[in-house]
Amino acid sequence: MSQIKYIVENERDLQWGLSICSVGFNDFKPYTPYPQKVHPSGYFFSPEKGRTLQEYQLIYISEGQGIFQTQSGGDFMVKGGSMFLLFPDEWHTYKPDETTGWKEYWIGFKGVNIDQRVKTGFLQKDKPFFQVGSNEEIIRMYQQAIEVAKREDAFFQQMLAGITNYLLGLMYNLDKNYQFNQDSESVAAINHARILMRENIENNITVQEIANRTNMSYSLFRKLFKEYTGFSPAQYFQEIRIQRAKELLQTTTIPVKEIAYRLHFETPGYFSYRFKQKTGKNPGAFRDQ
Repeated sequence: MSQIKYIVENERDLQWGLSICSVGFNDFKPYTPYPQKVHPSGYFFSPEKGRTLQEYQLIYISEGQGIFQTQSGGDFMVKGGSMFLLFPDEWHTYKPDETTGWKEYWIGFKGVNIDQRVKTGFLQKDKPFFQVGSNEEIIRMYQQAIEVAKREDAFFQQMLAGITNYLLGLMYNLDKNYQFNQDSESVAAINHARILMRENIENNITVQEIANRTNMSYSLFRKLFKEYTGFSPAQYFQEIRIQRAKELLQTTTIPVKEIAYRLHFETPGYFSYRFKQKTGKNPGAFRDQ
């Protein structure tokens, strides 16, 4: 069973920041020739020779197994629950194992939004493979994209762009959590550190002391903490102290100077500087508002 739709985008669609080029689903049974010869020029390829595209494609293998290769990323063994991202002008090839076949969903797209995510390192050519597991939500979103593409209602491209963004975010979230869950001890240590920070938000404890209580070296603790939260330990501790300062300013009459020392900022002036940097207002103006 196949469901394939190739889409023409106009200048308005490109200005949206993300436009969709193709979307589809194929169910390849064991010992079925791969790929089907229904794809137009530029999409059809020989798995032995591979190809390059002029767009990104996000592919989800829901069942079966096979191989995936790229110029920058190397070789990957694909199993049900795998996702991979094809990059423009990047040689690649993939195919199912003939003894199992596979079910594949894909959506092709391009635009400045996705280019920016690549530029900032969220998505990388040498890391195009993602472990997301069997996920009904992913399948539901691909199926919705296929239906939207078939109907071609007015402004359907913008709807497809939203679905694609959701799929990319879901993929990123599931893959990162899969990686962290492979090292449950480290995740537990980082979560314990976050609890310690919140419990000691008004105590004079350093991030070095918190690292020591997780039984990690500070360098490893800092590396894992930033990978998991997106903040360095010191940044995270300061973020939650700013949150606590906002609560105290809103719900108490404690002087700003006392709040600064209570939350262990170096000086009231530094506290005001950091607070305004985060909120756009100094503490007094924030309280008045």
